[in-house]
Formats: sequence, C-alpha cells, structure tokens
Amino acid sequence: MRYLLLICGTPFPGTDDCDEPMDEKTQVWVDEMTARGVRLSGSRLRSAATATTIRHRDGELLVSDGPFAETKEQILGYDLIECADLDEAIEIVSTHPVTKFATIEIRPIWPTP
Repeated sequence: MRYLLLICGTPFPGTDDCDEPMDEKTQVWVDEMTARGVRLSGSRLRSAATATTIRHRDGELLVSDGPFAETKEQILGYDLIECADLDEAIEIVSTHPVTKFATIEIRPIWPTP
C-alpha cells in the first residue's frame, strides 16, 4: 500500500532563500529508504507564503496568494512510500530524523483504478 507522509512543522526563518541540501541525517534516511525500495519520491516544500490557492465559487475562478488556511504549522515536505501495511509505515516513519522537531502524518493513498 502507498502512503503519503506529510511533514508538518514551523518553518525555520530564511528557508525560502535557502537552497542548501537537506541535513545529513535526513539524507541518510532518504538514501536508505530509497535503496530499500520503500521511498518512491519526496521533497521539501517552499513556505506557505509562496502558495497559490485555486477555488471555484458561484461559477467564478478565484486565485489567491498564500495558503488555504492560516496556521502556525505548515506542510514542510512530503515523502511517498510503499509498505505492506500501516504497521510497516509506522516503523519506517519512526526512524525519520525530522520527527525530532516536526510531525509526520501518514495518509494512505486510494489506489488508482
């Protein structure tokens, strides 16, 4: 089963201006999970301040700058993993270094017909 890992937390100041690679511990986790065939893809995201939100309301297209919801925590990044079941997904996520300062939401993905 595929799971989307939503990495949520408070962004560090200056992250939108930083194109440095991820920290070493996270890179080790990414490399290990990719080599195991568990991690299919993933990436960091720029801050919610760079978001564009699209809605249709009353037949009109509304395009807004910024996130859908104003919150202190943001989605900082994501990983797409494939595991046998939720227990394996939890085991995989429990080893992710960002759990020390952020929260990871594990969300099962509906299979594509």
